[in-house]
Amino acid sequence: MAPTDTGRRMPDIIGIRGLVADSGAPSKPKSGPAVRFSSGPAIRAIDTARCNTAKLPFYTVPSRLPIVTIVRCWQTLAMAKLRFMAGFAAHMALGLGAASLAQAQPALYVNPNSTTLAAAERLDGEARRDALALGRIPTATWFSDGTPDEVERQVASLVDAAAAQNALPVLVAYNIPGRDCALYSAGGAAGSNAYRAWIEGFAAGIGERAAIVVLEPDSLGAIPWHRTLDGELEHCQPGNSANNDAAATRFAQLSTAVEILATLPNVRIYLDGTGSGWLAPGEAANRLIRANVARADGYFLNVSNFESDLRLLHYARWISDCLALVTGGETDPRTCPSQYHPADFADSSSWTATDAAYDALFARAGIARAPASQKHAIIDTSRNGTGSWDPPANTYSDAEIWCNPPGRGLGRRPALDTGNPYVDAYLWIKIPGESDGECYRGTGGPTDPARGIAAPRAGGWFPVQARELIRNAVPPLIRD
Repeated sequence: MAPTDTGRRMPDIIGIRGLVADSGAPSKPKSGPAVRFSSGPAIRAIDTARCNTAKLPFYTVPSRLPIVTIVRCWQTLAMAKLRFMAGFAAHMALGLGAASLAQAQPALYVNPNSTTLAAAERLDGEARRDALALGRIPTATWFSDGTPDEVERQVASLVDAAAAQNALPVLVAYNIPGRDCALYSAGGAAGSNAYRAWIEGFAAGIGERAAIVVLEPDSLGAIPWHRTLDGELEHCQPGNSANNDAAATRFAQLSTAVEILATLPNVRIYLDGTGSGWLAPGEAANRLIRANVARADGYFLNVSNFESDLRLLHYARWISDCLALVTGGETDPRTCPSQYHPADFADSSSWTATDAAYDALFARAGIARAPASQKHAIIDTSRNGTGSWDPPANTYSDAEIWCNPPGRGLGRRPALDTGNPYVDAYLWIKIPGESDGECYRGTGGPTDPARGIAAPRAGGWFPVQARELIRNAVPPLIRD
C-alpha cells in the first residue's frame, strides 16, 4: 500500500434507519456455510411477539434474547417500518407526483448467520455487546472455498433468506487462484478450470434473485508477474521463477467470471478498483478494461482498507472518467490525471487540480461526461471513519498500514442512496472486528509491534480492534 491519507466523514443514513445514529494488500475472512433462515409467518409472529413483549425500541432489542431471535427482531421490525414508509411514499405521490420522491431502494440484508454473530456466541461482557452491535448492521458475506456444489448451496441459502426478507445481499467471491499473492489470506482455486467451475456454482446459487457481487478483492491490485503501463514489474512474484503467462491468465479468469455472472438478470457486478492510496486511475482503468469491466456494473474501492471518503470520492470519479475517456475518446490511459499528478498526494486540498485536469481532457477529446451511463463505484466504508493510519517515521521496515492499524474507526453506515452520481453504494464489505492478519510489520513476530500483542490470524475475531472501531466511529455508533 502507498501513502496514508486523512479525512473525516459527512453524516450518512443507514438503509434501515434506527439501528444506529443518523448520520482497507488487505486480507479477507473466510466464510463458513450459510444455514437456511426460515422467515415464514409463524416464525415472524413468534419473534415479533417476543420483540413487542420486550417493549423496547427496535435498536435496543435486549441481548438476553438468543442471537437468532435478536436478528429476527431487527429484520421483522425493519420490514414493518419499510412497509410503513412505502405506504407513506405512495400516499405522498398522490399529492406531489412520483417524480418528487426519491427512487425506492431495498433494504440491505442482515445475515443472522454472520461470522460476527457467531463470534458473539463465544464472547461475553463488553466484547459480546460490541459484536452484537456490529452484527445488526448489513455486512457482506464472503465465499472463499468449497466445491462448486458446496458454494452453490451456501450462496443459494443466503440469497433465499435475503429474498424472503425482501432485502438485498452483498456477496464477495474470493477464491481466485493465487489469492492475496501468498500473503496473510493466501489460497484460492487450484487453477483456471477449477475456478470457472466454482464461479459457475456461485452463479447458479444466485439464480434469478437480486444480489450485489464483489468479485475478487485484491485481484487487480496484486496480479502475479504483472508489469505496469510503464513496464515496471510489480511486487507480486510468487514461485521460484518468472511466469510470463500469469498476468494474462489472471485477466482471463476475471473476464470469464464476469461473463458467467453477467448472464444473471438481477445481479450487479463490481471488479477490483483498489483504492486512492494504490493505483493511479489510468493504471486501474487499464486493468479493469482487461478484466471485462464493459460487462460489469463498475468497480469497488477500499475493500479491507481505511482510506478516507474525502479521497475515495475523488478517486471514484477519476476512474469512471478515465474509463470513459479511454473507451470512448481513444485516450491513452497513461495520460489520465491522478492523485499523484497534478495533485499532490499528501495534500488532499490539491486534488481539485486533478478534477480540473479531467475537465480539460474531456474538452480535448471532444466528448462529454455522462455519469449516468459511465461505470460506477461501490465504496467499503466499514473501517474508514478516521482515515488511514500514519505510522511513526523510521519505526517499521514495513509498516503494513492496511493490517490492523491502531486507532481506526467505523465509517459511514451502509447505504444504497449515496447522492453521488459516480457511487452506487456505501457498503461494509470487510467485516469490521475481524483481523487482517498477524501484522508483524517487517519483524519476525509473534506480536504486532504497533500494538504489543499478538493479533489473530486473518479472519479471526479481534475484540480489541472491534472496541476501537466502535469507540472511534464516524458517525458515532449507538451500541445499546
